[in-house]
Order: sequence, then structure tokens, then C-alpha cells
Amino acid sequence: MYKSSYNLCKIEMMQPRSTAKMARRPRAAGTTGSEKKPRRDGGATAPLPSPAPARAHPPPPGEGKRGESGYLGYLLRQAQAASRLTLERSLGELGVTVPQFVVLTMLKAYPGLSGAELARVALLTPQTVGVIISNLERDGAIQKTPHPVLGRRLQWTLTRHGMRLLDESRKRAMAQERRLAEGLTPKDERIIRQWLANIAVNLQQDG
Repeated sequence: MYKSSYNLCKIEMMQPRSTAKMARRPRAAGTTGSEKKPRRDGGATAPLPSPAPARAHPPPPGEGKRGESGYLGYLLRQAQAASRLTLERSLGELGVTVPQFVVLTMLKAYPGLSGAELARVALLTPQTVGVIISNLERDGAIQKTPHPVLGRRLQWTLTRHGMRLLDESRKRAMAQERRLAEGLTPKDERIIRQWLANIAVNLQQDG
């Protein structure tokens, strides 16, 4: 009898556990199994990471730091970039670039300038001026002529084609000048011109 009871217990111990007890609990939909479980002592669970903040977009010109609250240096650069882009589009219809227009203007206003002097007043590098001069000469807009005083010295002067090209370019540039001065009184415009000129003088002295 004792032997039969011992064999019965041995058979029960050798049998596998109930499949219901061994089966793993199903995961909730959308979980990865790595989430922290609530604490049994009633403590708070660890907070989930916050979603990434929405990407900030820069304001348009005239607003934020691109408006009246911005730095003067940045506002000057922003205004100059907008003015140059508008003039580039207008002159581009004539096949003229803004640097070419500047060089033509300076050659007419100050004939006899050397390459270095022309680069300085045109706010360009001597290398850039050299390329512009070559292109304008190739297109027949400028030519070398004897200096009126120093006969052996040659100077760049505008041809008839160059004069016509400059006149057409100047009309477009003056139209933009009028647009820039819209809403300004003569006194306001005079103050702004003085302020801009003084900036160039004062900062150049510091350099």
C-alpha cells in the first residue's frame, strides 16, 4: 500500500505544470514590454518622455528679430540684400549685372581711375573688377583712351554703346531709388542719408 502511494506521488510530480499557469500573459496592444509596471506599494510610475517640440520657423522680414527689434547690423544687411535682389532682376532684363552697372557708373563719374581705385569706390575686389572690365570691353561698352593730361597713360572710358547701356540701367536704378524713398519726408531722407554715410566713415576709421 505504501509502495502504491509512493508511485502515485512520483507520477504526479513528473507531470508538466498546467498550460494555463505556464502561459505568459498577453501584452496590451501598442506595448513593447519595456514599459515600467506600476509599483505594488502605490508609488507613481515613471513619466513617459514628452513629445518633441514643434519646429520653430523664422519670422518673415519686418517681424520679430527681422523687424524693429532686430540688430541694426542685421537690418542693414537684410535691407541691402532685398534692394540688390530687386535691382538684379530689373537690370537682368538688359543683360547687365549690378557690379557692371556700378563700374559703368563710376567710370563715367570718375574717369581715369586705376583698377585699385575703381575697386575701392565700387566696393569690389580688384580681381572682380578685372573680370568686369574684361567683359565690358569684350561687349564694346568701354574702351581705353589716352588720358587728357597724362597722354601716355590710358584710361577706361564708356563707348556710345556703354553710354546707352548706362542710361537704361540708370532709369531702372532711379525707379528703385524712388521706391526706397516712398513715405519719407525730405527731412527724413536727409537724416537717413547722413546716418548711412556716417556709418561708413566711422567704421572705416575704426578699421
